[in-house]
Amino acid sequence: MEVFACRASKDFAEKVIENLNKIAVPGECPTKLGDLEITPFSDGEFQPIYNESVRGTTLFIVQSTVPPADNLMELLLSVDAAKRASADKVIAVIPYFGWARQDRKDRPRVAIGAKLAANLLKAAGVDRVMTCDLHADQIQGFFDIPVDHVYASKVFIPFIKSMRLKNLTIAAPDVGGAKRANVYAKALSTKDEDCGVVLCHKTRARANVVAEIKAIGEVEGRNIIIVDDMIDTAGTLCKAADVLKEKGALSVRACATHGILSGSAVEKIHNSALEEVFITDTIPHPELANDPKIKIVTMTEVFAGIINKVYNYEPISPDFVF
Repeated sequence: MEVFACRASKDFAEKVIENLNKIAVPGECPTKLGDLEITPFSDGEFQPIYNESVRGTTLFIVQSTVPPADNLMELLLSVDAAKRASADKVIAVIPYFGWARQDRKDRPRVAIGAKLAANLLKAAGVDRVMTCDLHADQIQGFFDIPVDHVYASKVFIPFIKSMRLKNLTIAAPDVGGAKRANVYAKALSTKDEDCGVVLCHKTRARANVVAEIKAIGEVEGRNIIIVDDMIDTAGTLCKAADVLKEKGALSVRACATHGILSGSAVEKIHNSALEEVFITDTIPHPELANDPKIKIVTMTEVFAGIINKVYNYEPISPDFVF
């Protein structure tokens, strides 16, 4: 086994290596991150170079394909370089799979970006993909290679339980998140108290702009946690939190897997009714290390466990919560 990382996920990969060395049999896992150098050209082009032999290895490349598109291209070039260097298997570990919101043709003359990204990875030579909380589960079907789809509920559910909140209710920020909210609510219900579910119905004025949100369900006197797969501009999240607070919620928090946090998202969160927001480290945000409201929960231990099991051909189904 060899583990390498592209530039967008180097810190994430180093933490994965630390966890791998704790759980794997000595000698069967790398003790350090492989030496992958990205050589830039003056025009913005770049070329990945492996500074060590990868011949015959099972090679894991860690890279979130968060915008800009250079991050996806860097992963594709690194995969191509590994295959041309005679790596036996190349497994793309993509904590955040970008372009996933373009998963269908919802109006005429638009691209299906998630399918195109899947085709590009296959064409580059990827043998397997490992990712986390795809925007839609059916994106797994866009790939003609195995996909290990990890869920952040593996870390979020125990984390929420440790908070010991009374009168807990899980909220979905839109209709598409209803399934996720129900799974969280079922896992967080106890014999003494059922965890309720609230559904927020939103209408959009245009892309990334929410016109109106209505909350459906019991809100008054409840501690509410909104669960979602990503926070981009934070417009939906903050507006939903404000609506829930106005309807009598005791407190409103949020758990989202991928913190894209584009534009003024952080400022919006700080100025909203949200008490706390929890995101994972699938997208790097070193500037939020000491943020008073946005907390980062790591997914590196989960990925290390899945990588170790995939490498050793062990079943991974017990690791899936949702």
